[in-house]
Amino acid sequence: QVQLVESGGGLVQTGGSLRLSCADSGRTLSRFGMGWFRQAPGKERELVAAISRSSSSTYYRDSVAGRFTLSRDNAKKTVFLQMNSLKPEDTAVYYCAADSDVRVGPTVIIYEYDYWGRGTQVTVSS
Repeated sequence: QVQLVESGGGLVQTGGSLRLSCADSGRTLSRFGMGWFRQAPGKERELVAAISRSSSSTYYRDSVAGRFTLSRDNAKKTVFLQMNSLKPEDTAVYYCAADSDVRVGPTVIIYEYDYWGRGTQVTVSS
């Protein structure tokens, strides 16, 4: 059973940084496609970044490209989202998700993800 747990959220001032972590103690994430989503109150859940099963390619939505970096540490079964130059519009609950299917590139379709964490709150003050 895959159990994803996010951590690292919190309160930060505009322009600050946070690093989110996603871990699965029950199974290595090294061969899963992984994604970070976020959802603000009253808004649709949106894909922030994704990495392919092989870690050979990544996807970033335009609004975070150049500020956020998705990476993984296979030995520690952990995926990270480094968030720099944070803005108030980045405020949301951030979710880690895993795609267990074999795919060529990063998974960008939300319904193709099989497992979800419970989320971690990120709040950026102005």
